[in-house]
Amino acid sequence: MPTQTLDKEVVIIGSGPAGLTAAIYAARANLKPLLIDAPADAEKQTAPGGQLMITTDVENYPGFAKGIDGPALMEEFRAQAERFGTEFLEEWIHTADVSERPFILKTDNYEINTQTLIIATGASAMWLGIPGEAKVPDGFGGNGVSACATCDGPLPGFRNQPLVVVGGGDTAMEEATFLTRYAAKVYVIHRRDKLRASKIMQDKAFQNPKIEFVWNTEVEEILGETQAGVTGVRLRNVQTHEERVLACSGVFIAIGHKPNTALFKGQLDMDEIGYLVTAHRSTATNVPGVFACGDVQDNCYRQAVTAAGTGCMAALDAERFLDHLPVAMPGGDEVTIEGEHITPDHQAIIEPDGRMVPNHPEMAARED
Repeated sequence: MPTQTLDKEVVIIGSGPAGLTAAIYAARANLKPLLIDAPADAEKQTAPGGQLMITTDVENYPGFAKGIDGPALMEEFRAQAERFGTEFLEEWIHTADVSERPFILKTDNYEINTQTLIIATGASAMWLGIPGEAKVPDGFGGNGVSACATCDGPLPGFRNQPLVVVGGGDTAMEEATFLTRYAAKVYVIHRRDKLRASKIMQDKAFQNPKIEFVWNTEVEEILGETQAGVTGVRLRNVQTHEERVLACSGVFIAIGHKPNTALFKGQLDMDEIGYLVTAHRSTATNVPGVFACGDVQDNCYRQAVTAAGTGCMAALDAERFLDHLPVAMPGGDEVTIEGEHITPDHQAIIEPDGRMVPNHPEMAARED
């Protein structure tokens, strides 16, 4: 099949809350966005709709007083984006070139040229790779296994039950401390004899009577039943190699997240982990016309509602950019689609040829 060429004003990569919210706003602005989402792949743990596709009850998204099933929520997002004219393409993107506009994305079947690009590829939870961890029906993912205590901890199935948190960093301590609001007991399983977490987070966890630490231990397998979900974990002491089963009703994997930014390595500014760096009051990356929203640039909150908020921001930023209005950049200056830079103090405009003019209409008119 020959490669088809598509020319777009706005392309969005990612179909989670951030990407679909960006699509809703861009489509309502009559920008005719194209949203590219990853095909469903059990091995890579991807599915159109993002991480909420493996979440059962979502009880903290505004507007749903009785809660809503994760996949059902994403269906609502998608239907709203479709209603306003968003186009969808389910393909793996193999290469992305953002060195100049139009930016070029290549898949097996398409070459896509776009004037603006919104990256909403999210961040994937890092997993242990052990039996029982995979998504239902191959494991207990979504039925007792989670990577987000804030999302799933308050669910009825976890209340007043023994729970397990795996990890030794700040994320694990935050998850464990949060879960003590609901759980009868929280076991923190760590493969070393000391934590990597910051002292303040360690102290908070050590002082919590509901948290018990299991040191020098790895989780070998997550146990459970099809209907009941998780019933326990099989543990192995890394020093004695002794194995035992610990009963629990839920397992929270908290060994970190990996932002899905490999496509843009060497092209866009990232932090030491790989999260995209954006301006403090916009979603602009270091490349004018490329915007990032959701978990791909947020290593702090990682919630559906915050992702949706930044998706809105990204669409508005892209719309401003296409309307030749200045958009704030990470460095503090502002840039227009023509390549003009407005200095951080707003006193001068640096034109693409390097000429500097005052950012005051009456003074600029006198110079002309």
